[in-house]
Amino acid sequence: MNEIKRYSPVVLKATPLKSEVRDNWNVVLEYHGEGQGPYIVDLSHRTRLDLQSPDLASKKPFGISVPEVPCQSVLEKGILVNRMNRTQTSIYNLASQGMEMPAEAEYTDVTENTVFVAIMGEAVFSICEKLSALDFMDPQKQAPFLYQGPFSHVPCQIVTLSRDKEKSGVVLTCSRGYGRDMIHSIMDAGAEFGLKPAGETRFVEWIKSL
Repeated sequence: MNEIKRYSPVVLKATPLKSEVRDNWNVVLEYHGEGQGPYIVDLSHRTRLDLQSPDLASKKPFGISVPEVPCQSVLEKGILVNRMNRTQTSIYNLASQGMEMPAEAEYTDVTENTVFVAIMGEAVFSICEKLSALDFMDPQKQAPFLYQGPFSHVPCQIVTLSRDKEKSGVVLTCSRGYGRDMIHSIMDAGAEFGLKPAGETRFVEWIKSL
């Protein structure tokens, strides 16, 4: 029987230099002519989970305590846990290795239902402010932190991971159906800053530097 092929909702107009097949996803590791950034990286193959429970305080996904306050996030061992509201948490795998699906019924795998990209580099917040009124550099919030709101008029989850100059970056997820239009909007907003597609290797290096 043929294996299932998984397709990313993200199409980046660049020529892959290195790629590999991972868990039936075609993952681009590097593109030709990536340059010096800023970068956009397709992470749609990285596992994303939704956790819903009336007692989130008792839950420890992958051994990580769920933040107490909505829109707080925590990054540990390459796993990003975001408190959304009283009963809901989103979990993103930012690590190089895979992530096993928990056995509990409270978890739902939303990987194939959503877009997932990273935007990284010194100009990232200049790009973001063209697409959203949300303050991704809010000095009263400690990174990482979550926003749930419109980005290019689309309901999104956006997490500021770093505000440190050239290490600045966010990750963003939204419904899969918005993939083409979302990427078009981001690339258009980033054109004046030299935004370019980059492979997963750039993202791995960035996460290690945080």
